[in-house]
Amino acid sequence: MSMPGVGIKTAATILLTIGDAGTFTSAGHLAAYAGIAPVTRRSGTSIRGEFPARSGNKQLKNALFRSAWIASGHHPASKAYYQKKRAQGKKHNAAVICLARRRCDVIYSMLKHGTLYEEKPAQAA
Repeated sequence: MSMPGVGIKTAATILLTIGDAGTFTSAGHLAAYAGIAPVTRRSGTSIRGEFPARSGNKQLKNALFRSAWIASGHHPASKAYYQKKRAQGKKHNAAVICLARRRCDVIYSMLKHGTLYEEKPAQAA
């Protein structure tokens, strides 16, 4: 994989678990399979909020978490997103999971379209 923060072992784990991403209809389904999509707990009319998923493919979740953790310290765009989530009041692990979800969407798109990672230029606000 050409994505920053994804080495040979992590890429192998991701590719062996996901395959060509053809079995997933969307990036959200891939995130749910990995266990990094939030789960809403409901019962009847009461909604108890969103919580981190405890289910999912543990190997894939760990690989995405580790790559996001590394990228949050070394890749400028990932670092900026991580800092933004921390500024919103999220704790370290929650911010890394948010970054992992974002990177999971990019990985899904890369596998679906057969492209390499492309860094988008920063847009002026």
